[in-house]
Amino acid sequence: MKELLRSTDPTVMAFASALLEGEDIDCFQMDVNMSILEGGIGIFPRRMMVREEDYERALIVMLDNKIDLGQ
Repeated sequence: MKELLRSTDPTVMAFASALLEGEDIDCFQMDVNMSILEGGIGIFPRRMMVREEDYERALIVMLDNKIDLGQ
């Protein structure tokens, strides 16, 4: 798995996830439990991971939709 984007904004993560699913690209959010433990104040970013073979295609989807990758 390779990191595609990093964000503290759950709406960005949800939008990115929906875009990737629409393109049949599997994705996985990491660090979700850390953001829950912090109490929802947005200190710890979540990471969106994709398979290495899907990374280039996923990157194009994110850039086409002007999503800040946060890296």
